[in-house]
Amino acid sequence: MTIRIPGLALTDHTLQLPLDHSDPGGATIEVFGREAVAVDKADQDLPWLVFLQGGPGGESPRPMRADGWLAHITKTYRVLLLDQRGCGRSTPVTAKSTEGMSAAQFAAYLRHFRADSIVADAEAFRQQIAGGKPWTTLGQSYGGFITLTYLSQAPEGLVGCLVTGGLAGVEADSVDVYARTFPRIARKNAAYYERYPDDAAAVRRIADHLTVHRVALPDGSPLTPERFRLIGSIFGMSYGYEHVHWLLDTAWDGDQLADRFLETVLTETSYTQGPIYALQEYCYGAPGVPTGWAADREIARRPEFAADADPLLFTGETMFRWMFDQITLLRPFAEAADLLAAVDDWPPLYDLDRLASNKVPVVAAVYFDDMYVDAELSLDTARRVGNVRPWVTNEYEHDGLRTGAVVERLTDMLAGKV
Repeated sequence: MTIRIPGLALTDHTLQLPLDHSDPGGATIEVFGREAVAVDKADQDLPWLVFLQGGPGGESPRPMRADGWLAHITKTYRVLLLDQRGCGRSTPVTAKSTEGMSAAQFAAYLRHFRADSIVADAEAFRQQIAGGKPWTTLGQSYGGFITLTYLSQAPEGLVGCLVTGGLAGVEADSVDVYARTFPRIARKNAAYYERYPDDAAAVRRIADHLTVHRVALPDGSPLTPERFRLIGSIFGMSYGYEHVHWLLDTAWDGDQLADRFLETVLTETSYTQGPIYALQEYCYGAPGVPTGWAADREIARRPEFAADADPLLFTGETMFRWMFDQITLLRPFAEAADLLAAVDDWPPLYDLDRLASNKVPVVAAVYFDDMYVDAELSLDTARRVGNVRPWVTNEYEHDGLRTGAVVERLTDMLAGKV
């Protein structure tokens, strides 16, 4: 059934696909995608574009109207908004959906939720829903990682690729990634405190209060200083500094932390979409290299992130072992998380030879100040992968796609207009 919202016609598609694409006769999962097209072009034979969301574990946007990048892209494409397997309506990974699995069974199950499986899902949609012709991809953040796997695994399915803030380091493992990540997070903290110098005392006051007092979040889980510091993960977005500043502005109700503050912190640190995002180190798993809780090991080497440092630094998109003890929705997956961190036989996600000889045109926005994806690694990848044209800019943060201007520039680059 097709429904209409302002400016868009939307049609839902669900496929029953193998959990393990190498075993097509085995267990299956549902994978969901929503087709979006401009209402005045719904009957036209437009080329297809598949949107690969950030994450991992990110569901595609649920549009309210034709605006931003989607309004621009649906002028010329019929778009598939793909929910990555394990989230949204694609057999979500939750405590309820995996109930009855042992830790070992869950760890084995989740090995089928990496970029290689997502690419195979996309290829099934291309063949069964999009008519089988090669299509274009738009990969935001982790969606760019998936794009590189797509180019490694099934380039015949692609006619062109757009990437926003998501050219991964093709040989970077979890240790490399976090060694580069923490200095960028420290720089974002420095910029935050430069903009709001009085917030250094406000942050320290909250952290000291949480050290001395047991404070419960609305779901009953403890709010610890380390969990409080997770809210800095938003510093890589265009609105991140202001969001945290105004949260601190109303943090207190007398000598107690205010209910509205606690509710917001719970919402932003509860991982309600499921454990895949919190387990993201496994995205970097490489043959012979266990991820081994790389963020924990890296932060221990950095005194500027110590609990007694002045100023106290927020952490970013960094996932730690303690999260699976403290955060209610992650606790059921703690043992499996340890098993995944010890895996050392991950299959490669990138075919370096195939990427070097790539012929599919790729245009990529590289955000110079990106907190989440290292710009130097992105440019190294652009040099190593054939037919990649990067656009380096410090005008936008990691969420630049939302403006619409970024995708407009990239589509013009892909069309040879820029």
